[in-house]
Amino acid sequence: MTFSVSDAERGGGAACLRLAGELDLSTADELAAAIDRLNAAGERRVLLDLTDLTFCDSTGMAVFVRGDNQAAADGGWLRITGASGRVERVLRVTGLADVLRYVPDTADPASQSAP
Repeated sequence: MTFSVSDAERGGGAACLRLAGELDLSTADELAAAIDRLNAAGERRVLLDLTDLTFCDSTGMAVFVRGDNQAAADGGWLRITGASGRVERVLRVTGLADVLRYVPDTADPASQSAP
């Protein structure tokens, strides 16, 4: 399966990216570039919609952390929503669900307050 990252409708004042397919070593740079593009455009609050993401390895998780660190350095944050199956399990096992304040049933994760 291929990977894609696309702009999605914004909610709660955050830029939103929708991820689909498999996020791994061969596709992580595409997500990193999209996050960098948002950062360069002045976006400090980024929401990643993982609803259609079917796989994510440690390289993809590292991009999530890098994006959150980058946003936090500028007073913002990166949040995730929509994870399920193996992707959600990896987020929980690694502790990133807590770090990125993932709450699966939150209607608008962008409205969650930053630390």
